[in-house]
Amino acid sequence: MGHVEPKINHQLLTDRSIKNKKTGTYEDGSGLRLRVTKTGAKTWVLRIVVRRRRRDMGLGGYPTVGLKEARTLAQYYRKIARDGGDPFVDRGKTKRIVPTFKEAALACFEENKPTWKNDKHTAQWINTLQNYVFPVLGSLPVDSIQSGEIKKTIDPIWLTRQETARRILQRIKTVLLWAKGNSYRTDSPGEEIESVRKSLPKQKEKVKHFASLPHKHVKQFILSMKQSNAEAVSKLAFEYLLLTAVRTKEVLDATWDEIDEKEQVWTIPEKRMKAGKEHRVPLSSQAVRVLEQMKVNGKNDGNYVFANDSKKRHLSNMVFAMILRRMDVKATAHGFRSSFRDWCSECTNAPREVAEAALAHAVRDQVEAAYRRTDLFDKRRELMQQWADYIT
Repeated sequence: MGHVEPKINHQLLTDRSIKNKKTGTYEDGSGLRLRVTKTGAKTWVLRIVVRRRRRDMGLGGYPTVGLKEARTLAQYYRKIARDGGDPFVDRGKTKRIVPTFKEAALACFEENKPTWKNDKHTAQWINTLQNYVFPVLGSLPVDSIQSGEIKKTIDPIWLTRQETARRILQRIKTVLLWAKGNSYRTDSPGEEIESVRKSLPKQKEKVKHFASLPHKHVKQFILSMKQSNAEAVSKLAFEYLLLTAVRTKEVLDATWDEIDEKEQVWTIPEKRMKAGKEHRVPLSSQAVRVLEQMKVNGKNDGNYVFANDSKKRHLSNMVFAMILRRMDVKATAHGFRSSFRDWCSECTNAPREVAEAALAHAVRDQVEAAYRRTDLFDKRRELMQQWADYIT
């Protein structure tokens, strides 16, 4: 088959229109095009004839290279081609304007933002750079930053805000890799980051676990919660959380169209899962009864399974924490997943991979993940019914 030309959208570009462009190729005129990928990344391409041969020349990514600069570059390289020269050779001799670290970070952030599903993570990514990195590295040309400047940024928080410091180091690396990919650096950013990491003192942070109840106390907790004065829908949502062993947000965001009542399966789409992979939850008979009670309650004529009084929004993210606080229970809602996991290990013969699949934990071993072709659904259905019987 021959080369298939992409569909070109012919319309003079503006800075305002560029920000709203979706996946596709957009012609600005005289061969200058803007390409937008599925991830939202935008790059300039100049289609030009060089010595009777048609070629595509990359002019950089937007917004690092703005519309005005792209047009100026296009005009410059077109003239070289018309005069019989080679723009590709000339480009290698032309000094590009190198962005500062702040400019590079903001451009990197805008390109990656459409691929991130977690709003909280997205906000934290740029906020940590603004608070801790820009004051030190922000005004420096991105091609001049070496390990010494990076270490100066990390030193003040390396032992006091350990997790934040590790994440910042990774984000600096991401920005420097972006700079290399856009021809603003020629070194290996990974080596710079690794040399900084090795020069820093060893962190002694202890792993923090979510407070949990011993699994043998979960049954009594459910009985006591049912007798508490918490709102009925909140108690049902909490019970459903315990029966399914999922995460808090996954329950709060649950919708009726995700639930197959006939097959007794709740399918959580990949966009709502931490691992970014669809998760099928087998519903025990007790979990099905909770759903039936929600329908009988008549509080829910919207799509959310556990809606608040407005019927248009789900319950607050703090609803389970408030129940635990009022009952004076020293545990977290997430900690009940640990209760379930301990029960699997101590009270059942369930293989490790079945218990981990029930919790929708990602397979960390790449070889094992490559060969894992099943979600072990039938075995998980049996396990979840055993768990429901044990705690009710």
